[in-house]
Amino acid sequence: ANIGQDEDFEAARKKAESLGAKKVFIEDLRRDFVEDFIWPSIQASAVYEDRYLLGTAIARPCIARRQVEIARKEGAQFVSHGATGKGNDQIRFELTCYALYPEVKIIAPWRIPEFYNRFRGRTDLMEYAQKHGIPVPVTPQAPWSMDANLMHISYESGILENPKSHAPADLYLMTKNPEDSPNVPDVLEIEFRHGVPVKVMHVKEGKSKDTPLDIFSYLNEIGGKHGVGRIDIVENRFIGMKSRGIYETPGGTILLNAHLDIETFTMDKEVRRIKQGLGIKFSELVYNGFWYSPECDFVRHCIAKSQENVEGKVQLSVFKGQVYILGRESAKSLYNEELVSMDVQGDYDPGDASGFIRINAVRLREHHRLQGFSATKQ
Repeated sequence: ANIGQDEDFEAARKKAESLGAKKVFIEDLRRDFVEDFIWPSIQASAVYEDRYLLGTAIARPCIARRQVEIARKEGAQFVSHGATGKGNDQIRFELTCYALYPEVKIIAPWRIPEFYNRFRGRTDLMEYAQKHGIPVPVTPQAPWSMDANLMHISYESGILENPKSHAPADLYLMTKNPEDSPNVPDVLEIEFRHGVPVKVMHVKEGKSKDTPLDIFSYLNEIGGKHGVGRIDIVENRFIGMKSRGIYETPGGTILLNAHLDIETFTMDKEVRRIKQGLGIKFSELVYNGFWYSPECDFVRHCIAKSQENVEGKVQLSVFKGQVYILGRESAKSLYNEELVSMDVQGDYDPGDASGFIRINAVRLREHHRLQGFSATKQ
């Protein structure tokens, strides 16, 4: 599946055929990935455990959906994947396959004793591949596991398994070191409709992009150039263990910041409070592999409803690893300049605040009158 990774797809075809594949499908899913998976995640402001933008998690249902479509078309009763028996991806692939092809049978080599007893880990696999002339992108000098797509690149395993070890300087492939990034910012204007970007324009250069794939690719380019979107975290896998992951998500990080800004500008406070909770729930469901569950479908519909009036333009600066919001405008704005002004009275009586404050103080006064003194003494 071509979901935006830097890979020689013709070499992949030849490798598959040389290993005995009867038929090889190489599918360009980049547009599907952006429109059907990245855009709903942007609408949701999807961030797992406050930091991870779910680049791998949203790619798995995209890949598995197409894999299942091909399997059904070809009359295949079995599908397979190479995910390890300790990670999240086995769950994401298989839950998608079972949801979309209930009768399917799945082969997962990493969970077959004959396989995992023969190959204890990546080192054994590298030695086997070398011995049998199987080209693999992993070397003993860079023995980490990588997953790349349009949304991000993730790095795990190898020397990164010690959470105290710093990432090597040459690890990152998608983003420049912010120290080496340009000394002049790029200023962008991103236009949103229904909570997704419909246009991005470089303010100084006048360059613009207006299709989903072009927009996201351009934001990756600008974000990567300025070192935006690097994180180094320890996260909680669904299967019950903690893992250390390093991620770079340049375009996604720019959009997260821009979307949050236009959403707050155009969305009612109480609706947004509910939507924030739905975003957290969505992130957990997607991370755990439940994209095609009824509950995730329900949450996605609710989030999409919340985005109906999320439209307008956000201007921002991308510079030295950071995204700085500069301004925003929207015909659907709920911002009333006269009402909020400190120089104009507007349609507001300051005296009303006295009663508002006293009503809100009733609970606090009673709590501290009846319980506060004894609690303070203890």
